[in-house]
Amino acid sequence: MLMPMKNCYRLVVAGALLALAGCYTVPETGRQSMIMISPGDEVEMGAAAFAELRGKEKISTDPEANARVQRIGKRIAEAVGDALPSAKWEFVVFDEPKTINAFALPGGKVGVYTGLINLAQSDDELAIVMGHEIGHVTARHGAERMSQGLVAGVIGAGVGIATNDSRNQDLWRVGYGLVAAGATLAFSRSHESEADYIGIRYAAKAGYNPMAAITFWQKMAKAKDGPQPPKWLSTHPSHADRIANLQHWMPEVLPYYETAKKRYE
Repeated sequence: MLMPMKNCYRLVVAGALLALAGCYTVPETGRQSMIMISPGDEVEMGAAAFAELRGKEKISTDPEANARVQRIGKRIAEAVGDALPSAKWEFVVFDEPKTINAFALPGGKVGVYTGLINLAQSDDELAIVMGHEIGHVTARHGAERMSQGLVAGVIGAGVGIATNDSRNQDLWRVGYGLVAAGATLAFSRSHESEADYIGIRYAAKAGYNPMAAITFWQKMAKAKDGPQPPKWLSTHPSHADRIANLQHWMPEVLPYYETAKKRYE
């Protein structure tokens, strides 16, 4: 029985995408991932998104908060080293006391909200979160997810490939909009765990105590006290699973901290 032309077209396009994909080795873990987005495109999208956020959100003028984030960011950037060769590091504090969050974008663009600074009372705890967010970037999780979404979109919906200047926008929409919900959620959980691991390694190599990851996530569990969704519906590991993983990794990362902290004493 002959394959319908439409299905044949989808397979040809999917095959072409896979042929164009590159194999990326995630720093610190060695995991191999399929990436279809060039580093240059990633950096361009990250810079544009960061500029947009800076234009929309209120930037903190608190000298203490800014000095703290700059100090921690500089040390973690040194620990990252060549894992982010295209980085033009920028650390910005956004003035939003109710937002307990931080983020990092390709190209070394890092944002920290004052709500997180208020919760993470020590530099060690804040370094853990900043390291986690930067870990997402060095692992190229966004590009990996976009690549998987592109393949899924082509196979499932016959999406064409743009060859003009709108290509990056098309990739962004496909990468985040056309993957089955269950697969996306599970994929996100694995990325969160990988970023946890990478983040505590960066923090430890920057001379920050990785044990702070456990105390911080215990605080987060209390701050967000209440019923959590079933694991299969969650985009993040449960607090209990996250803390258990961090405790398991401590014997491996503590020696990095013991060596690095001597440089900053």
